[in-house]
Amino acid sequence: MKLAWILWLSQILPQPAADSLCLSTTVYLEARDQTLRGQQAVAEVALRRRDSGLWGSSTCSVVTARKQFAPTIVAPGTVLRNSDAWAEAVDVALAAERNWALPAGQRTEVVPGASHFAALSLAQPNWRNAYQVATIGDHTFFKVQKLTPRREG
Repeated sequence: MKLAWILWLSQILPQPAADSLCLSTTVYLEARDQTLRGQQAVAEVALRRRDSGLWGSSTCSVVTARKQFAPTIVAPGTVLRNSDAWAEAVDVALAAERNWALPAGQRTEVVPGASHFAALSLAQPNWRNAYQVATIGDHTFFKVQKLTPRREG
């Protein structure tokens, strides 16, 4: 599957299927070579950002916000070749969505408060000196800003 095709499909699918596809794609691209915990942490950051409303109101809008996650950083012609890793990314994304649908106090959080992550061996973002929540595999998770859920209304 080509990334461009997946992103096109996410624009025509109904919700919540579109968001699940976008989150699965992000987990695959960002963390397919990481542990289950590392994949869960990536999904958690995306869902926390969605809830804040600062990058968009849907998971797709969050993970396709300019230069925020892999779907807008890697080439659109990128082919997702590893079917086992894809299946795991889908499982992780769906489980993360179910977990995140719980009331805040009942969720299992892997990286509490983390709003950003980076593979510091590959990138040195300007916020890399922010509070480090955890390092899981190749990714360091940061609390760059306090994200609170947007108000409905």
